[in-house]
Amino acid sequence: MPAPPTPGPAPDRAVRPRDADARRAEILAAARRAFARHAYADTTIGAIADDAGVSPALVMKYYGSKEHLFNQVFTFDADASALFDAPLDGLARHMVLHLLATQRGQTRDPILRIAFSRHHLELGGQARANFRTQVIDALAARLPGPDAALRAELAVGVLLGLGALYATVQADRLTSLAPDEVADLYIPLLQPLLSGEAPTGR
Repeated sequence: MPAPPTPGPAPDRAVRPRDADARRAEILAAARRAFARHAYADTTIGAIADDAGVSPALVMKYYGSKEHLFNQVFTFDADASALFDAPLDGLARHMVLHLLATQRGQTRDPILRIAFSRHHLELGGQARANFRTQVIDALAARLPGPDAALRAELAVGVLLGLGALYATVQADRLTSLAPDEVADLYIPLLQPLLSGEAPTGR
């Protein structure tokens, strides 16, 4: 009588959450691309699903509605945590290098996507409110000295300008520099704003 077949290895249950997480990330990345190119009213779940390589039903399963997906795209908590994850005395260098890494495709989408919110008349105001509280106000809360809110706005403006040069302008001389070289040039602009040494004229 032949021996019963040897049972195969137990299924790796850890694979499924990773697969689900990967699909969520792909859907969110596709939504970011869609909302960057089209107004909210012209963006469809079907188009996002096609770009992500999944079914519309899966998009709805993970995100529930187009509005909820939009809110996820224009939530900046995780971006701000990564952008500000450095001691104050090294924060300027970290912020520049982090932004350059996002522009070169090494990490998540950059905070620059706030510029796309102007396309979305229905919900763009909420996106900008999120950016104000989750990025600018979060940075201001870390800054010592007077006029912290104004200095935070100026510092974020410097970063957005740098990001715009990489994303939308053929700034050949700037983009030919190594990230550390760019950081060296931007630290004198950013670090005084962060440390409270820059005059604000107030």
